[in-house]
Amino acid sequence: MGTTRRRGKWLAAEAIMIVIALIFLVPFYFLLVNSVKSFGDILTNAAGWPKSFLWGNYAEAWKLTAFPKVFWNSLVVAVVSNVLLALISSMAAYRMVRRDTRFNRLLFGAFVAAMVIPFQSIMIPLVKVVSTIGLMDSRTGLIICYLGFGAPLSVFLFHGFVKTVPKEIEEAGRVDGCSTYGIFFRIVLPLMQPMVVTVIILNALWIWNDYLMPYLILQNPDLQTIPIATYSFFGQFTKQWDLALPALVLGITPIVIFFLLMQKYIIEGISQGSVKG
Repeated sequence: MGTTRRRGKWLAAEAIMIVIALIFLVPFYFLLVNSVKSFGDILTNAAGWPKSFLWGNYAEAWKLTAFPKVFWNSLVVAVVSNVLLALISSMAAYRMVRRDTRFNRLLFGAFVAAMVIPFQSIMIPLVKVVSTIGLMDSRTGLIICYLGFGAPLSVFLFHGFVKTVPKEIEEAGRVDGCSTYGIFFRIVLPLMQPMVVTVIILNALWIWNDYLMPYLILQNPDLQTIPIATYSFFGQFTKQWDLALPALVLGITPIVIFFLLMQKYIIEGISQGSVKG
C-alpha cells in the first residue's frame, strides 16, 4: 500500500513537472511558428499553425541583419570576454583564498557587494569613463566593460570552489619544485574545470544576449552585435515581426546549442563551489 502511494506521488510530481516544462516551452512555440508566417498572419492569428511556411523570412532576415558580420562580432566579444573572465577571476579567487589577509577579505566583500549594484544606475558614468579613456565604439572597450561587470559573480563562484581544493595537493606540487604559477595552472586550474565551464556558460548566456551594453558602447554599424542588429526591425511606428522573429531564431540558435552541450557542468560546478564554499 505504501509503495503504491509513493508511486502515485512520483507520477503526480512528474506530471506537474511536464506541465511546467510545456509552459516554459510556449514562448519557443510562438517564436518558431510565427517566424515562418507573413506579417498579416502574425497579426491575425499569432497562436495558430502557419497557413504556409515562408522560409524566405529567414533569408531576408539573414541579408538585412548582415548576419555573418554581426555573428562574428558577437562571437569575438563573447569568446574573448569569457576566456579573460575565467582566467582572471580564477586567479584572483585563488589568491584571495590562499592568502587570507584582511585586505583580501575586504576585496572579496567588495566583489560581493558589486553584485547587487543595478547596471542602470551606473551606465551614464560608465559611458563617460569609457569615452574619456578613448574606448568608445570599439570591441576592446566593450570587452573591458564585460570584464568589469562579470568579475564579481565569477570571483564569487571561483572563491567558493577553491576552498574545496585540498591544500595537500598544492604542497605536494611545491615539494616537486612547482612555482606558484605552476601549481595554479598545472594542479588547481584543472581541478576547477567544472566551475570554469559553469562560469563560461553563465557569462556566455549573458554576454551573447546582452543588448544595453553594446548599444551604449558601439556606434559603428560594422561592430554591431546580434541583439542590436535584431532591434533594427523595431521602429517607432512599425514593428517588422515577420523579419524580427526569424532574426531572433538565428540569434539564439548558437547559444542554445552551446548551452545544451555544456549544461551538465552547471549543477556540478555550482554544487561543488558556491554551496560548499
